[in-house]
Amino acid sequence: MRNIKLTIEYDGTLYSGWQTQNHLRLKGRSKSRKTIQSTIENVLNLILQEHVNLTASGRTDAGVHARAQTAHFKTRTKFSCSRIQFSLNSLLPRDIIISSVKDVSPDFHARFSAVSKWYRYTILTRTYSSAFFGNFVWRYPYPVDINKIKKEARFLVGTHDFKSFQTSGAHDGNTVRTVYKVEIIRDKDLIYIDIRANGFLYNMVRSIVGTLMDINRGKLKDMKSIVRAKDRKKAGITAPPQGLCLMKVYY
Repeated sequence: MRNIKLTIEYDGTLYSGWQTQNHLRLKGRSKSRKTIQSTIENVLNLILQEHVNLTASGRTDAGVHARAQTAHFKTRTKFSCSRIQFSLNSLLPRDIIISSVKDVSPDFHARFSAVSKWYRYTILTRTYSSAFFGNFVWRYPYPVDINKIKKEARFLVGTHDFKSFQTSGAHDGNTVRTVYKVEIIRDKDLIYIDIRANGFLYNMVRSIVGTLMDINRGKLKDMKSIVRAKDRKKAGITAPPQGLCLMKVYY
């Protein structure tokens, strides 16, 4: 039995996130939700002529993108990795690309073997959208004090209880995470917020970004007190999903 690792690039605009979901009841009808996982699994099953289950490094929500999501699956196929990659990219829709296929050790696990992840959130700071990358940014039509949000973001680095940035109703028991790096870069009317951590709570990055933007506008006072509060109600809005991209998973 082989263990194969995929590295996957995708535009999440048209998908209900990564994870395969149960059927949705809609006006008396059963309607399946299209996800990244189910789309890739269906093509893999066709290529390999066997049922496979993809396990990813983590779930991404509806509308969220990935530059390098990773997933693994077990298979008995004798097809080469290059043949699997070629076949997948030939049959998958254009908004999902397999950038790498590799044989890995039997004990490799896309989720549990990961030591950290890097997410990037992109903000477009102008009053109108973009025909080229409108689906990949949060259009934010207000002035941004870049030095102010950089200063506030420093309080996120380190090991903290990030409960203030976990979506209400989520069931992550341990809300302590270690943030290794927060980098904020301005490139003309684009702002990139890069966060690398050993793990993320549900909607953690989007909540952090929304909070930074609320601090920017003076709606909230400071990041330090929000982190210490451990209360989602003390933090800011949840930024929209389309600006978020999983850039890399580290092993």
